[in-house]
Amino acid sequence: MASRKKATKATKAEGRRQKATPAKAKPKKAAKKKTAAASGGLPRPSTKPWGKAGKALDGVRILDFTHVQSGPTCTQLLGFMGADCIKVERPGAGDITRGQLRDVKGADSLYFTMLNGNKRSITIDSKHPKGKEILERLVKTCDVLVENFAPGTLDRMGFTWAHIHKLNPRMILASVKGFGPGPYEACKVYENVAQCAGGAASTTGFREGPPLVTGAQIGDSGTGLHLALGIVAALYQRDRTGRGQRVLCAMQDGVLNLARVKLRDQQRLKHGPLEEYSQFGEGVPFGQSVPRAGNDSGGGQPGWILKCKGWETDPDSYVYFITQAPVWEAICDLIGKPEWKTHPDYAKPPARLTRLKHIFATIEAWTMTKTKFEVMDMCNEHDIPVGPILSMKEIAEEQSLRDSGTVVEVDHPTRGPYLTVGNPIKLSDSPCEVKRSPLLGEHTEEILTKVLGYSARDVADIKASGAITPPDKHHAH
Repeated sequence: MASRKKATKATKAEGRRQKATPAKAKPKKAAKKKTAAASGGLPRPSTKPWGKAGKALDGVRILDFTHVQSGPTCTQLLGFMGADCIKVERPGAGDITRGQLRDVKGADSLYFTMLNGNKRSITIDSKHPKGKEILERLVKTCDVLVENFAPGTLDRMGFTWAHIHKLNPRMILASVKGFGPGPYEACKVYENVAQCAGGAASTTGFREGPPLVTGAQIGDSGTGLHLALGIVAALYQRDRTGRGQRVLCAMQDGVLNLARVKLRDQQRLKHGPLEEYSQFGEGVPFGQSVPRAGNDSGGGQPGWILKCKGWETDPDSYVYFITQAPVWEAICDLIGKPEWKTHPDYAKPPARLTRLKHIFATIEAWTMTKTKFEVMDMCNEHDIPVGPILSMKEIAEEQSLRDSGTVVEVDHPTRGPYLTVGNPIKLSDSPCEVKRSPLLGEHTEEILTKVLGYSARDVADIKASGAITPPDKHHAH
């Protein structure tokens, strides 16, 4: 121990002598070390103007094995963020949605185009030996493989997790499935099935009627959004560990996550009636499960959908009106009921619970004299939370949504201009350009040569082999 201490003291003394020496090169090195230590090894903040430093996912390459809606939602979002999405499709057929609900003869459907922008398309016959070779080469080249096949499909193609990980230890395998591990794991699931299995349908609709699914695709698109978050998290972790991992999002799980307030209410129900539900005020007893609550607000503040001027001919001339306690007095003044501010039957929230039907009928008598936009303008002056029921026509024509990039018009070579939904996530330093969806196999040759490094002669051989062309255009194999 003594000798070590002496050595340490000698080393420190030598260090002090070196610092005292007026050498020019050494202080510069010390300054560099100090700067690196201060930054923690992280890159310095970019000096480029905001929005000019590239996109969030520049350099990330996605192998897109998805189809229909849940998977394509995920990969399109990653494409919006700057990832290079290579969509693998079957020669001659492609994603089944290219031809579903087709409105323009000979053109890809809106179902496909609105879910597959910002991608490149390559056609590959995965059953062909040469096709499988190309796929393996893509696995080695890409960062993330995203798939939403039926359970077991990828394994039957020969792309088990073990094989993928062997080909590329940094690869992230991201999957959408209907159910997670359990008795229903192998079941096939679509949007409405997921809404029902995830608890949304049982809590949607009116108490006296059957369960209802919602028009929002919380099963498909909702799960795709969850998967995108999982992929970004896995990419971030890979920077630390150097290895990829599996990411699984079950549609049932995604729907339940979006319906969590109903799971909250299920637990509250054990301790008494749910007082913010209108059936409490109407004296209707609760059962063992969370009931369908019509248009009741899920946030603890009573709310309902009310008619507005023109409702007789316009099915969307309605407004959602919330009787939030802090602005109750402003509501009373606005609807011409100032006496309610002090009346014992209306002044306090608990007293109002048993009179909600009458209260909303009275408010509706006022909203019916105004358009839904007039109601919104007048209420917002007093911070009263309301929302007009916007039709899809109104949303498509809303200029502010065009200006923000939420609704985008894109030109397509075969169907012409169409509207699509842009990136719902706005990043201040990551620009987003919404591009049209690819034609079937449009980028096959480009990907083979520029991404995978095949020569022109290799590509000619691949074409002749039938690995990238429809079966009726090549010899059987």
